[in-house]
Amino acid sequence: MKIAIAEDERVIARRLARGVRDALGGKCEQLTICSSLEECRDHLADNPVDLLLLDLNLHGADGFDLLSEAAAESSHTIVVSANTDRALEAFDYGVLDFVPKPFTQERLEQALDRALRPTQKPQHRAVHLAVRTVRGLELLPVEDVRAIHGAGNYAEVEMLDGKRKLHYKSLDRLEQLLPSQFMRIHRSHIVNLGCVNTLRNLPGSRYQLLLDDDTVLPVSRARVAELRVRLI
Repeated sequence: MKIAIAEDERVIARRLARGVRDALGGKCEQLTICSSLEECRDHLADNPVDLLLLDLNLHGADGFDLLSEAAAESSHTIVVSANTDRALEAFDYGVLDFVPKPFTQERLEQALDRALRPTQKPQHRAVHLAVRTVRGLELLPVEDVRAIHGAGNYAEVEMLDGKRKLHYKSLDRLEQLLPSQFMRIHRSHIVNLGCVNTLRNLPGSRYQLLLDDDTVLPVSRARVAELRVRLI
């Protein structure tokens, strides 16, 4: 796992780095400490990471400037900050966890565990999905998402108006951040259950889901039972 830490206080940065290495051991392939937003931004541009640990106040600069960009990338973000009044705002952007300062090793390990385990969900779910477009960053309201489809290492976000946006996060990582109205029905598809029309049974124990725009998606047999319960 490749990790970047954005923290301007040297003592805290070193403590975070030590805590990450103690928690992850050999799973920590690379760890870089950045002391400013610009340094971190430059590092991430040339060295994509799996996880960013981000302070929200770096030499007086607002960490949300970087958070909005990081939210659109393939990596997960964990905020480590004393600005607890901004925790809900951070979760709105789709951070995996918010670790308040001062932090304990146990609390840090709890956050890191969420990054390692796709089934571990954050306490609060994303309200927006940040995507990069030719005009810059765009925040997509989660409530306006009909479905999300696998696109290689990325994901294609389908909106209620039919528009599709490419997200750099994988389906696995997006699934962790989405609210409970969304369900993974297949290795390649996540759907908004509020947009489901009908679950179809097909010959050969196959299943399909008809959405409200007449889109038909396959349903994994392993997920049918849960889907039926959630559609009641």
